[in-house]
Amino acid sequence: MDFSILADFYEKIESTTKRLEMTDYLVELFKKSDKKIIDKVAYLTLGEIYPPYVGLELGLADKLAIKAISLATGVEEEKIEKEYKKLGDLGKVAEKFASSRKVVSLFQEPLTVEKVYESLEEICKATGKGAQEKKINIFAGLLANASPKEARYLARIATGRLRLGMADMTLLDALAIAFAGSKEYREIIERAYNLSADIGYVAKKLAEEGIEAIKKFKITIGKPIKVQLAERLSTIEEILEKMNGKASAEFKYDGMRIQAHIDQKRIILFSRREENITSQFPDVVEALREAIKAKEAIVDGEAVPIDPHTGDFLPFQVVSQRRGRKYELEKMAEEIPVCLFLFDLLYLNGEDYTNKPYLERREKLKEIVKETDRVKLAEYIISSDKKEIEKFFLESVQKGGEGLIFKSIAPDSFYEAGKRGFKWIKLKRSYQSKMADTVDLVIVGGFRGKGKRAGTYGALLMAAYNPKKDRFETVCKLGSGFTDEDLENLPKILSPYKINHKHPRVYSLIEPDEWFVPALVLEVIGDEITLSPVHTCAFGSIKEGSGLAIRFPRLVKFREERSPEDATTVDEIIEMYNSQLKKIS
Repeated sequence: MDFSILADFYEKIESTTKRLEMTDYLVELFKKSDKKIIDKVAYLTLGEIYPPYVGLELGLADKLAIKAISLATGVEEEKIEKEYKKLGDLGKVAEKFASSRKVVSLFQEPLTVEKVYESLEEICKATGKGAQEKKINIFAGLLANASPKEARYLARIATGRLRLGMADMTLLDALAIAFAGSKEYREIIERAYNLSADIGYVAKKLAEEGIEAIKKFKITIGKPIKVQLAERLSTIEEILEKMNGKASAEFKYDGMRIQAHIDQKRIILFSRREENITSQFPDVVEALREAIKAKEAIVDGEAVPIDPHTGDFLPFQVVSQRRGRKYELEKMAEEIPVCLFLFDLLYLNGEDYTNKPYLERREKLKEIVKETDRVKLAEYIISSDKKEIEKFFLESVQKGGEGLIFKSIAPDSFYEAGKRGFKWIKLKRSYQSKMADTVDLVIVGGFRGKGKRAGTYGALLMAAYNPKKDRFETVCKLGSGFTDEDLENLPKILSPYKINHKHPRVYSLIEPDEWFVPALVLEVIGDEITLSPVHTCAFGSIKEGSGLAIRFPRLVKFREERSPEDATTVDEIIEMYNSQLKKIS
């Protein structure tokens, strides 16, 4: 299949901000694609070569890409750099110079999707001595055979900036229509995706074997399951009412979510974003070998750093950035040990446990876990008594936890991979403000700093996530709570996500100085939630012509482990606003 076909469709997709049109273009693209390479088409369309859990990412450094463009076109690097500063898009730069290339190969031949994918795969895998030169040569070879339009998208894919304005959910819609005949099958396909975190794998299985194979989709050790997420409410009464008067109340630990895949040969650890973090936690791997008594299992838990002198919980940030050589990691594990608190069982000895009720999963988890100093079962009670739950809540906070997670004990309390819903509800400790809880918001824009903040950002435009419309709706401008170091690093941190137009998934009435791809999540606290004529969060839901905004927002911390779709939802902001009104009245 010629890569030019992909480039033509990417151009069409890029030209629209309407999700339905994007979906239609994708359906047409998938139908035209060879089923044998449909996985590669899916990966490339998301700007990937592999799913996140493989740990090999595209992202050719700008300097290397510029050298490759120079090598392929015969244009001096200085001229390319100058044009890049002017256009701010290496894709357009590559397209421009490919149109007037000085070097034309006598052996130029059409690029195929297979050739592009294999070459980009080589770039991902190139390491060690001579790796940079190898990457430049491989990429230059692709550009030398590319048309100007192909060069535009090759450069964007290779540098990790494809940015077609859509996410994996749009691809799932298109796959359902293209290979199952109707969008109605999207839920079945999405479940397979949520059980494997691998859209290419699911796409190929669907294309080659049909929807019946997807209905029988099975969990695989080594492919992460997307985590279940919780909604939030602000009182125990509201939560018990939602859960028919009785629920499991479990400690909410302030740690790192870890999903452990265990068999007799290996143990693999995945983060909540499906990244392989096994090498960062050799101590957790060894602790699980001792604690888990099963041939095969997938368990869900929270890794919490412990003060070795007092036994108290330490802040999450202590372990959030574990990096280094084996010796350094071992030393860190000794100085700041981690305890993994397990709270769910997803798979056991060939049997899928995600489709079993919560209490059955919990009981089986108890059977296979031998508790140690480093692996324990999360503390929980099952109760309908408000006073008993309040006491348990205070115990959690006193020990350093964030509060409680309430879990449904109903017969249909299955593990809903990749979904946020009221089967799980979190109740976090209150802060000294009318706003009872922190929120996780996504950076979508930036305002240039003045005075002391000249050269960095004075404030960031922050948004909540609307899963119903798959978009990000603005809720505040964030300018407080940053350290001097934070402010100094912001331009560098945000640079890879800068775009010259509003992202199609962003709904904003405010025009910042710079737009960003919704990617980075920050934890924020504010004084209160108010009606706003300029912010789009829940616009028109509470009052016509008004959205909701956070007043006096302050940064709490960066949330590197969270994906933008994990951010606080618009419905949660509405719920917090309504709860705030109840307290005032």
